[in-house]
Amino acid sequence: MVLRPQDLVVLLRLALERGPAPTYAALAAELGMTASEVHGAVERAVAAQLAHKDTSGKAAVILAALRLFVQHGARYCFPATRGGLTRGMPTGYAAAPLKDLIVPGGDPLPVWPHKDGTVRGVALYPLYPRVPDAAGRNPALYELLVLFDAVRGGSARERALAIDLLEKRLQP
Repeated sequence: MVLRPQDLVVLLRLALERGPAPTYAALAAELGMTASEVHGAVERAVAAQLAHKDTSGKAAVILAALRLFVQHGARYCFPATRGGLTRGMPTGYAAAPLKDLIVPGGDPLPVWPHKDGTVRGVALYPLYPRVPDAAGRNPALYELLVLFDAVRGGSARERALAIDLLEKRLQP
C-alpha cells in the first residue's frame, strides 16, 4: 500500500486527539472526506506503521513514528507544488505559529488557493483539495498543516523552526 496525501491529513487530525478517536463518519464530516476515504487512510497508516488500532478498533497514531516520518520523509513523498499568484488562506511562514517567528521579505506570501481567501500570494497547493475548509473548522489542525507546509516547501530555517514546533505539538 502506498500512502496518499489525505492519509497525512487524517493522521495529523488524529494526533490532536487525547481521548478515544472519533468515528470515521465524524472525521469525514470534519475533514470534508467520505467515511470510506477516512477508513482507507487509517488502513494505509496502519500498514505503514504510523498508526495502530486499539482493542475497540479505533485508530491511534504512533506519535514517535509520525514525528520521524514528517521530519525525514514526508516532504519527499508529498513535495510542495507551487502555482501563480492567487487569493487564499495563508500557510507556511505566513500563518501562525510561524508568522510570529519569521519576518516576511518582499516575496508574495504562500497561500492555499481558496474561494474565500483573504490574502493574495503565491499558490502552495495543499495536501488535499479540501484542506482549507477542514483547517477553517479546526484551528489546531490548521497549525499542524501550516507547519507541515513549512517542512515540505520552506527554506532551511523555516523547516528547522517548523520541525521544532511539530515535535512539541506531537508529544503524547
